[in-house]
Amino acid sequence: MKTTLAFTILFASLTGVFADPTPAGDLPVTAGPYQVTMNSLTNYQCPEWFRDAKFGIWAHWGPQAVPMEGDWYARKMYEQGSADYKDHLARYGHPSTNGWKDIIPLWHAEKWDPEKLMALYKKAGAKYFVSMGTHHDDFFLWNSPLHSWNSLNYGPHRDVVGEWQKAAKENGLPFGVSEHLGASFTWFQDAHKADKTGPLAGVPYDGADSNNWDLYHFPAQPGDTSWYSNDPRWQRQWYAEIKQLVDDYHPDLLYSDGGVVFGNEVGLAQIANLYNDNLQHNHGKLTAIYNCKQPSDGRWVQDYERGVNGGINPSPWQTDTSIGDWFYNRHWKYQPLSWTVHMLVDITSKNGNLLLNVVLRPDGSLDPEVETMLHQLADWTAINGEAIYGTRPWLLYGEGAVQAKGGMFKENFNYTAKDIRFTTKGKTLYAIALGWPDDETFTIKSLAKTDDATVNQIKRVELLGHKGKLKFTQTTDGLIVTLPGEKLSDLTCSLKITGSNLKPVIASVTPKVVAPDAKGQLTFTADDATLHGETIKLEEQGGKPDIGYWDKADEWVSWTAQIRQPGTYQVSTTIAAASGPAEFIIGVGDKTLAATSPQTAGWDQFLTSDLGTITISKPGKLTVSVRAKDAASWKAMNLNSVRLTFVGP
Repeated sequence: MKTTLAFTILFASLTGVFADPTPAGDLPVTAGPYQVTMNSLTNYQCPEWFRDAKFGIWAHWGPQAVPMEGDWYARKMYEQGSADYKDHLARYGHPSTNGWKDIIPLWHAEKWDPEKLMALYKKAGAKYFVSMGTHHDDFFLWNSPLHSWNSLNYGPHRDVVGEWQKAAKENGLPFGVSEHLGASFTWFQDAHKADKTGPLAGVPYDGADSNNWDLYHFPAQPGDTSWYSNDPRWQRQWYAEIKQLVDDYHPDLLYSDGGVVFGNEVGLAQIANLYNDNLQHNHGKLTAIYNCKQPSDGRWVQDYERGVNGGINPSPWQTDTSIGDWFYNRHWKYQPLSWTVHMLVDITSKNGNLLLNVVLRPDGSLDPEVETMLHQLADWTAINGEAIYGTRPWLLYGEGAVQAKGGMFKENFNYTAKDIRFTTKGKTLYAIALGWPDDETFTIKSLAKTDDATVNQIKRVELLGHKGKLKFTQTTDGLIVTLPGEKLSDLTCSLKITGSNLKPVIASVTPKVVAPDAKGQLTFTADDATLHGETIKLEEQGGKPDIGYWDKADEWVSWTAQIRQPGTYQVSTTIAAASGPAEFIIGVGDKTLAATSPQTAGWDQFLTSDLGTITISKPGKLTVSVRAKDAASWKAMNLNSVRLTFVGP
């Protein structure tokens, strides 16, 4: 009789050899409408609870907190010469005898009170909660019949995921689990090595002992070194173990630390299983979120680690970040409250959510300064939450000098009160300054008075947290609001604006002057563009920032260029155009070049095309623009960049 997948996984985890030769793609998926194809997943619709939530708290917590040395300790302790190796050697012994398996029992979580913490997180403004399920250290925080190295058998002897989930549900919060197991198989291979120098050179670490392979994994095949293993045995193991987590706990959110795990065949099966399980568990209503760090075109929610989207993404997305190191680190300082608030406001204005890791000590308690920060955040959300929760992006995400460039590991920006972010709720517009204006005047350039009297008719302006009326005037410089003499916050200043036909009338950001690089090439990116129009937006498609929603032929974009070398320049563009070729004009100063965008396979499928040359007669600043040729020939396109490459004098 053929063994079940679950038994096969359990046997393999103990022996390192799979008895069942079934290919990785032959995997059981909970029955339902979602199939193991990208096309099937296009039917997914992000649930409203997630779009409304905006802010979640994450417990990125487990036995790697024990040494209090931060992230990746379980691997770095096997890297001879690293700080964590030296720390481990001094405190716990040599990793040939005293390895990761000996740290895990030291994690007692003796002060962990999930009910108390969850109540505080909810008060601070969290609308959902995510528990660590397993990190790359292969230790499970849930009751797993497939893996003995779990928190019921070792460490705290508690079902950490289960207790977090119970506390979240009692507080009315959707509950998620993060899994980092997919990368564990290659990540943990250093535990199989040995010192290269010193008195124990050549003595294998404890991960090389086959008796420990249920924790450290069996040795990887030669060349299997990527983030996700190409070994089908490990792919099946990951699938069965995470499927058990989904099937038994029915999380509202599942996060994977990377792209679609093991590619489409295996990873899409897990996504389909999550969605179908959620439908069954919720009587036909889909409420599940799948997070991973791969563009999805709406098939799941894309996640940015310690970074943000550069503009408004039409599909909901998420930033995951931490107020400190990922695991408790006694050497790190925490981010200030202003950092958290400004991240939340900027992300919300661009159709995203913030998932914030609140760092826990090994014993499950919070440092006093973290607890204080959460109480202060609660005070801020009590007043300003109206401009965050349940909102949607405006036609423009913001205005000001500071633009948060899109991508991962880009999250520290020096915002000021002149940087403003917008959100909407129904017919109400919120404008949030990332600081308190020094001159007690809040000016919104995007709501300036225009020749069209029907545009931006402002009826009322209110200050969140203030009961009195505000005086305001509207000029060609903007909507100018006089604030009360008393400062309400150093963090933000949030206005609630009601009126009719509210549309941005000028550029959102002070134009950047684009200068040539060392080779004389000028690159005009979507991030740096000035947008002219009502619906045109900065967004992101296919992992690239672009200028999208460009449906109207009378809307256009421009940049300011610093030309240092007169001469002939080759002009090229990078464009996605799924609706068909669009004819447009590129202007460089007083010169123009007619061009046509090639049709592409999708809105996230960008092609770079050489369009011809333009001759620039003298140096200095000039305007580079892209406009439709005419309304008749115009078709929408997503513009990623324009490039001028110096050819010669």
